[in-house]
Amino acid sequence: MAFDVRRFDIYRKIPKDLTQPTLTGAVVSVCCCFFILVLFLSEFLSFISTEVVSELYVDNPGTNDKILVRLNISLPRLSCDVLGLDIQDEMGRHEVGFVENTEKVPLNDGKGCRFEGSFYINKVPGNFHVSTHAASKQPDSIDMGHFIHEVSFGQKVKDQSRGSFNPLKDVNKEDSQDIGSHDYVMKIVPTIYEDLSGQKTESYQYTYAYKTYVAFSHSGRIIPAIWFRYDLNPITVKYTEKRQPLYSFITTVCAIVGGTFTVAGIIDSVIFTASEIFKKAELGKLS
Repeated sequence: MAFDVRRFDIYRKIPKDLTQPTLTGAVVSVCCCFFILVLFLSEFLSFISTEVVSELYVDNPGTNDKILVRLNISLPRLSCDVLGLDIQDEMGRHEVGFVENTEKVPLNDGKGCRFEGSFYINKVPGNFHVSTHAASKQPDSIDMGHFIHEVSFGQKVKDQSRGSFNPLKDVNKEDSQDIGSHDYVMKIVPTIYEDLSGQKTESYQYTYAYKTYVAFSHSGRIIPAIWFRYDLNPITVKYTEKRQPLYSFITTVCAIVGGTFTVAGIIDSVIFTASEIFKKAELGKLS
């Protein structure tokens, strides 16, 4: 006698003429399919979305001992001829009128200036400031009213919404006191962003505090400036992109389908049994 592999079939089929369709069964089946569809779409959207997990640890990321700075600021009432960038830090660096990788674009028919530049600073406390200190002749009136487009550090992270990578963006001090200096005190936090491919981006977030005051030189002359004072935090923040693995998605889908059909089957059986008992009670056959 030949071996029949159909013996291993655990899903035995019932002839269609031995089954009985019901209205409640149809309603439960439609609701069941709709419920499965909603849960499946919800789980699929969760599967294709990327989750960003953050962690903190004490470290100094990267081997480079310098930090890239990007500065973009507009001063509508100060000409480019007298405007300059100065850089200082606790390692003894003091550069007045820094010009490398900088550009000055005239505004308002030459009465204003947009200053753009990228430069490196050492990983020690210090400052960089926009001023007229490097000008050969100081103007009679110095108005440091300004609008900040960008002040950022390190490599650019693709998802800027995850942290404070450029919190000074769109800060508007154009209506400030014309003889006042502006002081931004920044606390820089090293940040690593690792995407799904494992590529790491070394960047820096920061928070800041602001104040304005009137500054005098040794000769008693008022010389305003826009100061960006910075200090580094020893705590590093790491953002890691993660996505739900495929096997987890398949397991969840199987649980959704199997669980929904099981619960729907129980509900349908309860409704059908209750209706049969009700019909027998009406006919007086319930005994």
